[in-house]
Amino acid sequence: MPRVLTNVFRCIWAFAITATAIGIGAAYGWEKHGLVAAIALGFVGLAVSWPFAYSPAAFFQLFFELFFQILGELLTNLI
Repeated sequence: MPRVLTNVFRCIWAFAITATAIGIGAAYGWEKHGLVAAIALGFVGLAVSWPFAYSPAAFFQLFFELFFQILGELLTNLI
């Protein structure tokens, strides 16, 4: 049963990350440059999302690294 849940979670994760990246790329392309850019940046979002869709650990590692780096810079500027 845990293996089935792991596979279900990975499928949901891959779909969510891929759909989000494609949506963000297409929306940005549509807003800035029109239909052709929306299609192109949608494909860019698809290509960029593959490593993160494959490995949630890589996504969270990058996310927390960036988060703590930005947080450190903010705290440094406050002091």
